[in-house]
Amino acid sequence: MLKKTYLPLFIGIIFLVILQGCSVEKFIPEDKLLYTGAELKVQDSVAKINDYDELVMQLEALLLPKPNGKFLGMRPKLYFHYKAQQENPGFINKFLNKKLGEEPVYLSDVDANFREDLLINRLENSGFFYSTASSTIIENEEEKLASVEYEVNMKEPYILEKYKLDTDSLKIYKRIGEYLPESPIEEGMRFDLSLLKLERERLERKLLQDGYYNFNAGFLIFEADTNQYVNKKFDLFLRLKKDVPEKAIIPYKISKVNIYPNYVLGNDSIAQDTVRFDGKNYIQAEEFFKPKRLDPYILINEGEFYDPSASRNTSRRLASIGAYKFVNIKYDEVETLGDSLGILEANIFLSPLNKRAFRAELQVVTKSNDFIGPHLALTYSNRNLFHGGEILNLTGKFGYEVQVTGSDLETISSTLVGLQADLIYPRLLFPISINDDWFEYSIPKTKISLSGDYVIRTNLYSIGSVSGRFGYLWNANRFVTHELNPVSINYVKLANTTQEFEDILDENVFLRNSFQQEFIAGLTYSFTYNGMIDAGKTHQFYLNANMETAGNTMSLFSKEAEEGRTAFGLKYAQFAKADADLRYHYNFGKEQKIATRLFAGLGIPFGNSDVMPFSKQYFSGGPYSVRAFRIRSLGPGSYEPEESENTSYFDQSGNLRLEGNIEYRFPIISFLKGAVFADAGNVWTTRENPALPGGKFGKDFLSELGVGAGVGLRVDIQNFVIRLDVAAPMRVPFLPEGERWTFAFDEPIFNFAVGYPF
Repeated sequence: MLKKTYLPLFIGIIFLVILQGCSVEKFIPEDKLLYTGAELKVQDSVAKINDYDELVMQLEALLLPKPNGKFLGMRPKLYFHYKAQQENPGFINKFLNKKLGEEPVYLSDVDANFREDLLINRLENSGFFYSTASSTIIENEEEKLASVEYEVNMKEPYILEKYKLDTDSLKIYKRIGEYLPESPIEEGMRFDLSLLKLERERLERKLLQDGYYNFNAGFLIFEADTNQYVNKKFDLFLRLKKDVPEKAIIPYKISKVNIYPNYVLGNDSIAQDTVRFDGKNYIQAEEFFKPKRLDPYILINEGEFYDPSASRNTSRRLASIGAYKFVNIKYDEVETLGDSLGILEANIFLSPLNKRAFRAELQVVTKSNDFIGPHLALTYSNRNLFHGGEILNLTGKFGYEVQVTGSDLETISSTLVGLQADLIYPRLLFPISINDDWFEYSIPKTKISLSGDYVIRTNLYSIGSVSGRFGYLWNANRFVTHELNPVSINYVKLANTTQEFEDILDENVFLRNSFQQEFIAGLTYSFTYNGMIDAGKTHQFYLNANMETAGNTMSLFSKEAEEGRTAFGLKYAQFAKADADLRYHYNFGKEQKIATRLFAGLGIPFGNSDVMPFSKQYFSGGPYSVRAFRIRSLGPGSYEPEESENTSYFDQSGNLRLEGNIEYRFPIISFLKGAVFADAGNVWTTRENPALPGGKFGKDFLSELGVGAGVGLRVDIQNFVIRLDVAAPMRVPFLPEGERWTFAFDEPIFNFAVGYPF
């Protein structure tokens, strides 16, 4: 009904806008001609150069201004602007102009002579000296339109014959000479001013790394000599400019490294003690941070030459501890030793965060399985527990949810009580000493976690769980993060089950077995590559790969029991699990992107387990999955729960999951964003299960993918995102074959969530 009612109206509005966009000519002032763009013709008197197409693109980019945009040959944006300029334009015209309008670009806005000069300048900067440029204005008085045709005549480019460094007795010349073999400037290349600028910047970086603290690229100059050649060749000479300051051409060494672990502006007058450790001075009134613990983070050492990369790496490493608000590294020039060496004193000022902090979070949680209710979390943090940057987080949580619809049983509610403790050491706790050089970019952190949760689901069951982890996490570089947990333990105990829930378990041996595996002990590893941190890039990639094994160590301590093998009196799980989440974002236009995601995961039970533990199984559907289906309501395979199974979401899981998503994101107004998306995916089992007919993965798995599409609104305030997505099923896998494509746009599913889905 919605589709039939609004689709013709929507099409009519679009058609009306297009028709109105045809008539912008009547708004153009009598003394103006609307500018429709420029065309570039290149007359080259030389053979095609290697980067000819790239050079032409650079020249075309200079042909500004850009004309008004067109859509299907029309100019609707320009139309909105003109309508808003009329007397009494009305609210709608003002609104459309503000959001979509575009100011007209007239021929009078074009300075063709200036553009000619820019074209010649760009050609000369690329080695095509003595090239010429001209322009012709093409006017259409009848339609009030005009364009410009530019023509450039490229001459033979100048080619580099030799690249040399001037000779001089200064030691810095010898140092520069050592860098030249790595230069991108090569004999036989065309003159390129931009490459010369890059070469100066490269030499500056090299000299700074070798201690030349006061040097900058502006002290270098290139000179070209064409006098020795008659066939457009030249020699290139590099030298220092005249009157370069003496302190710029000598290297500097570090004489002292002073660290202030508890620096507060204005407290300089307070008496402070100096502790000497590993060639550095640690200055603090009382021991806020132990020098032994802080020293591995500092890569600036006495007696070494100044190196800006050591400063950057030191600053980054210190900031990663999590105990400091500001890290400020300052160098003071102390003296110079003759004309060959300078002396620096390094001062590192560390301004700490508040050592103790309390945080309270109150949320109203709405889930796609019709549960809604408040959640409260209280967290206490100590950011420097043992004076070595250790962070302790203690979190108590309470939640209450009630299922407001979707059940023929009595009202189902869920109560959660939990406590979690995380202790993070900003160093590697390992029985064997490991060289710090193995972790050049950042020092690994050791994380110890303990948590306990107790959940009461009325009319069904209560379940308690205790978990613990010991592991390491570290950044290999700014993109790659590793997390390894050699110890990962989880104990789950199902209790107080009602007859209704026992009936469900009796009907589904698969589900009962997954709940009976009380003890999970194993190893987990996670690899993350996050290219999304480069927000300005056109192409962005993200990969998160996870691996988990459980039960192998426990099997060494196990013994036979009635219900299977047990360790320490508990039935333990054995499985191997791996999954990967790959994302690609293509950014174009202003705040517009195509976001895609592929997910694949597989868990294999073995040994003591016939099925994966319930907490380790995969689910599909919901706000971060296939959004046209409710959470945990999709699959496995073509399985369809009976209508009387009001708690069927317990069953709809599997040990194999495949999903794909694509989404077009665009701005609407200020912090309000929009999206159009499509999702596909499902979960399967790898073994036949009579309780889940159609759930096994097979060769026809593509026909069992749930498919949906929809639109979304997002409130994005400084990367805090509140999201509302509306999606409708397009293919339902549990329907009979041949009837699965449904296009049920009149049965939308609403998803409310925080954060982008991928």
